Amino acid sequence: MCGITGIFDTRGKREIDRAVLHRMNESQFHRGPDEGGLHVEPGVGLGHRRLSIIDLSTGQQPLYNEDNSVCVVFNGEIYNYQELIPELQALGHVFHTRSDTEVIVHAWEAWGEACVDRFRGMFAFALWDRNRDTLFLARDRLGVKPLFYALLDDGTFLFGSELKSILAHGGLRRDIDPQAVEEYFALGYVAEPRCIFRQAKKLPPACTLKVGRGGTALPEPREYWDVRFTLDAQLSVEEASHELERRLTESIRLRMISEVPLGAFLSGGVDSSAVVAMMAGLSNEPVNTCSISFADPAYDEAAFAQKVADRYQTRHFVDRVESDDFDLIDTLARLYDEPYADSSAIPTYRVCQLARKHVTVALSGDGGDESFGGYRRYWLHLMEEKMRAALPLGLRRPLFGTLGRLYPKADWAPRVFRAKTTFEALARNSVEAYFHSVSVIRNGQRNQIFSDAFKAELGGYSAQQVFDRHAAKAGTDDPLALIQYIDLQTYLIGDINTKVDRASMAHSLEVREPLMDHPLVEWLATLPTSLKMRGTESKFLLKKAMEPHLPHDIMYRPKMGFAVPLARWFRGPLRQRVRDDLLGGPMLETGWFNPDTIRQIVEQHESGRSDHSTPIWVLLMFDAFLRNNVA
Repeated sequence: MCGITGIFDTRGKREIDRAVLHRMNESQFHRGPDEGGLHVEPGVGLGHRRLSIIDLSTGQQPLYNEDNSVCVVFNGEIYNYQELIPELQALGHVFHTRSDTEVIVHAWEAWGEACVDRFRGMFAFALWDRNRDTLFLARDRLGVKPLFYALLDDGTFLFGSELKSILAHGGLRRDIDPQAVEEYFALGYVAEPRCIFRQAKKLPPACTLKVGRGGTALPEPREYWDVRFTLDAQLSVEEASHELERRLTESIRLRMISEVPLGAFLSGGVDSSAVVAMMAGLSNEPVNTCSISFADPAYDEAAFAQKVADRYQTRHFVDRVESDDFDLIDTLARLYDEPYADSSAIPTYRVCQLARKHVTVALSGDGGDESFGGYRRYWLHLMEEKMRAALPLGLRRPLFGTLGRLYPKADWAPRVFRAKTTFEALARNSVEAYFHSVSVIRNGQRNQIFSDAFKAELGGYSAQQVFDRHAAKAGTDDPLALIQYIDLQTYLIGDINTKVDRASMAHSLEVREPLMDHPLVEWLATLPTSLKMRGTESKFLLKKAMEPHLPHDIMYRPKMGFAVPLARWFRGPLRQRVRDDLLGGPMLETGWFNPDTIRQIVEQHESGRSDHSTPIWVLLMFDAFLRNNVA
């Protein structure tokens, strides 16, 4: 795993300031502490920080083709590189290393922009072709690896693995995009392709960007892949289970190629346990596994992880996280560069910190919930869909909309008993209802939190439009497939992959996600809903396939997740910080927020009348972003 950055002059061949490029590169030192390299020529500068994983002796970057006319900087892994090397050699290409990086330059020469279609892996790379006078950027299909870019007013194009490398240039304006703020307060992250700063963007997953000279604007990114939920596979449960096990084994085998110590995260959930079980069958040595235990038993899954570790005799490492592990707020704000509100970033940071003491590469179970149908919200959505199907929207919207407004809130109750939430969902169409269910702060409360001046700046924009845009491309109206597609395009990329990339890279740890192998994701999208959910039982097929490999109580227990006790923190040890940060300081100075509403939220939570821990955390992390990245 690595960090890449660069500068490109779109208006000519002005000299690149090597010191500036070096500063941009070093801002990502944590992503690659082993080596650093620069390439500078008139109008072009590329930077790379290396975390050595494969071909330790000769895999340095920037890396070139035979005549040095093509140069690449690359972050990630091309897992099928060993298959591509002989194919490229047969076309006349000469290899000087054993690295997957060199495959990229020769694949570009052989297949041009279509080279990305041949790559199986997680990647973000920038390639400079002097003969074509072209800079080519690409990002992997499921957005595992990040890539930011910006076009400055003077025609200078910047890119980097993290936003901080672009900020280190010094030329990016730090004016905040109000629409990005709306997305953050609705979703807990800023959705691709938007960035918190107006002048910067994220390259969307499964997209490439070709930048040349002479234009006044950048071309639009080109999408080269999308998943299609056909649901047309006709397989028995037994046939599908065998095929899933075969595909999982292949994906994990590819991700175990490494020249440095390798292991896995083991939470005690079905996804990570399945990965460890398959790894154990492929390894001649005990698998290294890493878990986090929590001092608060309500959040602790360590006993379940230990059960899997014992079954497969792994070399198991456990770190205990105390209940008041909240000193990472400012660290996370600096780490993520943009406002980011998933509080599970705290235990994720800690498990990466633990893993790096023992391994350089760790496999994770991320991506399983989206493809296998694992979220509790999925079956709740399907239940609501049955009720929505009983009445047309024209009747539902006024009837249940009125009931939703009149019915009192019951945040203390399980969702299935919150009639207000159900009425609000039934008053919406499917996509609106799903957006409502996953919003960290819902429309009504955002409307109260934002000031009139800020809402005027938004000009009617709603983060709902992110979901509408993806739903229009989904190519399916199956209730489960539609929301799985939306999650693959939004939550998986903007939340899960962002969280894991920044937390792991902060500790120079490479994390590989076998459940995001794109051929596996494509195949799972052909399976009917009945193989993913049976009643309230989620991940039906994965659990069936894993029954010979994992204990029953690992797979068929309630899902817990990586949670932290926010509600108690905000009434106890963080109470004063919440008051100091949210009731004064840079956030309120923006003029975008309603101070009376925020004070009411804080006071209601402190008194115990309501649990506002989620909106308080979202506000607190936005304030921390402003203090650490803007002020």
